[in-house]
Order: sequence, then C-alpha cells, then structure tokens
Amino acid sequence: MGLYDRDYTQEGFQSQFGHAPQMRMHWPKITPVVKWLLIINLAVFFVGALLFQRPYIVVVGDLQIPVNILEKWFSVFPHTVGTIFQIWRLVTYQFLHGSIGHILFNMLGLYFLGPTLERHWQSKKFLIFYLACGAAGGLFYTLLTVCNFLAPAPMVGASGAILGMLAACAILFPHFVVFIMFFPVPIRVAAIGLTIMYFFYVITKGPNAGGHAAHLAGMAAGAAYVFSRSWRDQFTTKIRTSRWKKQMTSQQDLQVELDRILEKVHKSGLQSLTPKEKKTLKEATRAEQMRGGF
Repeated sequence: MGLYDRDYTQEGFQSQFGHAPQMRMHWPKITPVVKWLLIINLAVFFVGALLFQRPYIVVVGDLQIPVNILEKWFSVFPHTVGTIFQIWRLVTYQFLHGSIGHILFNMLGLYFLGPTLERHWQSKKFLIFYLACGAAGGLFYTLLTVCNFLAPAPMVGASGAILGMLAACAILFPHFVVFIMFFPVPIRVAAIGLTIMYFFYVITKGPNAGGHAAHLAGMAAGAAYVFSRSWRDQFTTKIRTSRWKKQMTSQQDLQVELDRILEKVHKSGLQSLTPKEKKTLKEATRAEQMRGGF
C-alpha cells in the first residue's frame, strides 16, 4: 500500500477555503504532529524488523498466512468475529509497514503533505483527520471482507491516511504539484488518476485489492472532511449559540432570584432566609468576589 507520489509545491496561490501558505520547492519545515508520527512509524518499523520475525501461522480457508506478533495483534485482519470487533486495530495498523519501500513512500507522503495541513488546521485537528482517514481505510476493507467480496489478510500501513491528505490537499491547494514516477503532475490530476486506478483494482480484485480499497476509503474520508467543513462549522456555531443562550438564561434567572433574596433581607433580615436561600446568596457572593479578583 505504498504511496508513489511526493509533494513539491509552488509559491503564491490562494485556496478557496482560506489563506494558503506560501511555499516553494524546498524541504518543508516539519511540524510537531508530523514529527512524532514520523518518529513512531519509523521506530515501530525498525523494532519490528529487528525483534520480530513471522513465527505465527494463521489459517484462512486454504491459505496459511505467516505473521509476526505485531501483525497478529495490531494489523487489520478481519478473519474472525473477534478480530473484526478489535477496533483498536483501525488505528494501530497505520503504524505497521511491510517493507522498506512501503514505509519509505508513506513517510515521504507524510513529510511533504502533512506540515501544510497541520499548519492549516492546527495540530489537534490534523491528528484527528490523519487517524480518521486511516481508520476509514481499515473499516472499508473490513466491510468488504465481511461481505465476502475480498478474502481476509493482514493489512498494514499508513497509506489510507496519506491518501486522505492527498485528497484534502487536492481540494484545498489545487496548485500543488506531485511527482509520480519522477514526472510532475498537478495534484488534482494525480488524485483523480489514483482514484480511477484504485477503483479498477478493487472492482477487478486485482493485486493488493484490499490495500487499494483502503486507499479509496482514505481519499473519500479526506475529501468528505474538507467538503463538510461548512456544515460542521454551522453545526458547531449552533451548539455554541445554544449553550450561550442557556447560560444567559440561567444567569438571568439567578439574578432575579438574588434580587428577591436581597429584598427579603432588606425587609426581614438575614434570619428570615431559608437554608437554600442562604446557600444561593453565599454562592453568588463568592462568585462575585472571584470575578472582582478578591
């Protein structure tokens, strides 16, 4: 599931979704989440290569599939009901890779695409986006195996997440250029071409059909995230507005109650207050002192 494209961007363009960072053909400045994703992926790969061989044999139908301990417990491998519902695999499989070439192309994609998106969305949103695109790839592959469209096999790699980033960049930053087999290609052309190719391999059940299914799902998740931004922003605004109105209503009700209590104190003294009224007055006094910095 290696990604065979790398992002070399141009300077001076404007995204339809907001300000696009100015970039040149150079090594991008790494961002915090991208840095840690690179470190974790590379560490897991080299630890697995050095310490874990493939001593386990998993029988799936007529096939005997050799796996190591990491692939056994952390890959997306929907060959039993139990492994299907081990949902942590949808995240952990993204940090496993099958070969040097596999991790090389994926990490190059992360390095060249990731910093732009992390700066555009900030670190937290970018990390959620990255893991969600990868999880979408694992989930779609699992659904295809559950439907018996594809045979189950251990799936590893960050390609779903990487291709989700590619789709997002194709929408947000259409003037980006990627290199495919050393040829510069506009990123939107690359995204469309890869989508057609992956769809063909999945439909025909060609080589690595499961991996290509994950690629498609990752790209779909990346595109959906970007296109749904307006709807999500409206939904978030409605929630915040609703909370603000409830808070204002609560404060108004409290103020009315305080006015009533103070009027009662003025007429009848503190001894006339009920325990509940005294508690309300005490809490309101403490809150007012905190606002005043006392």
